[in-house]
Amino acid sequence: METASDLGSRISLWSGDITKLALDAIANAANTQLIGGGGVDGAIHRAAGPELHRACLALKGCPTGQARITPGFRLPAKYIIHCVGPVGEKPKALQSTYQHALELCTEHSLKSIAFPCISTGIYGDLHNNRTASTDSFHDRLLFL
Repeated sequence: METASDLGSRISLWSGDITKLALDAIANAANTQLIGGGGVDGAIHRAAGPELHRACLALKGCPTGQARITPGFRLPAKYIIHCVGPVGEKPKALQSTYQHALELCTEHSLKSIAFPCISTGIYGDLHNNRTASTDSFHDRLLFL
């Protein structure tokens, strides 16, 4: 099993426009309908083009705590992993969201992914959920 120090050589923090990253996948802080919204979700939908909207409609939504995958369409990233985190402070649902997203990475043999903080901003208390989001992501990586 890898330790946190082993992961440090493969994980980095970055600030910028997630829609410009040429990776295997980018994660999207999505709503349960997967139809786009504000913030990162809206930016990803605008950059990926109308094909993403059609693909998301075909998925018929996603429950809180889970994730779905679509092609990246007009993005440099090959895939988008739509992560539906909880509204408010619900650590187990947030952990489940990251777990499902990382399982999709494994299922699709994805080696590089960018995650925005999930369940922050309009979905809850920015500071507390950002900390919980980071902790949940780290915990999920250690158990993969």
